[in-house]
Amino acid sequence: MKQLRVMMVGAHPDDCDIRCGGLALKYSRAGHKVKFLAMCNGNGGHHIMSPDEIAKRRRGETLAVAKFAGIEYNVWEDSPDCELYADLKTRARLVREIREFAPDILFCSRSNDYHADHRNASILVQDASYLLTVPHYCPDTSAMRQMPTIMHFYDHFQEPVFKPSILVRIDDVVEDKFRLLALHESQMFEWLPYTKGVLEEVPKTPEERLEWLHEPRLPKDKRIDKEILEKNLIGTQSEYKEAKVAVLYRDKLIERYGKEGETIFFAEAFSVCEYGSPYRDELIPF
Repeated sequence: MKQLRVMMVGAHPDDCDIRCGGLALKYSRAGHKVKFLAMCNGNGGHHIMSPDEIAKRRRGETLAVAKFAGIEYNVWEDSPDCELYADLKTRARLVREIREFAPDILFCSRSNDYHADHRNASILVQDASYLLTVPHYCPDTSAMRQMPTIMHFYDHFQEPVFKPSILVRIDDVVEDKFRLLALHESQMFEWLPYTKGVLEEVPKTPEERLEWLHEPRLPKDKRIDKEILEKNLIGTQSEYKEAKVAVLYRDKLIERYGKEGETIFFAEAFSVCEYGSPYRDELIPF
């Protein structure tokens, strides 16, 4: 099987981890080359630490993720949170970085999102897509012969509603996805709990924190429907949040995996972006 080059682009350190950490683990463990890019340095993600302190800490967290997952993880350390713009200078910077990695497939967020950094990260990828193949644009890097296939991460926004093209089961790597997320200690156990008003509930030891990140856990028989799901979408991450995609798009899992799709509990969903090359099944061979 050909080694694939897979690039996952987010605005902040941990964006890619949350949206496609399971798929990234599957790619890496199958011998493919994976790169995460965070276009902001994460310096806005804390309620106590200074911007410089939290940016440095978050960079360390991404390095721990890279080691754990066997991937490359780049952060634009000179690019502050809440200041990512879809301007010409940043577009050229992204074009150069994509060209240098030369991905077969690239993942990013959609452009309808609550956070301006997320929206602009998506717009930058879309604006860069065709230019990747234009030799006279950023001529200091070699133009790609064709655009990569571009996929969007799942999100819950309704205007327009997310329409999944493909679901990927992650039951076999979901525990390691939780471990990967737990490496973002400043976010999973400090900043996000602070924003949700549950900071005082966070345990102290690594083992207790990992368990807390799972909670609430699915029932032992793992039988849940949309009503049960909505009642349990609490916590920083939780098993219910990781199960949401499988519950919402069960038909897509069955379409892809046959009868086995009926008993898949954890999945990640992606939609094809029309600005990239056409999707081919061999690009997500799981």
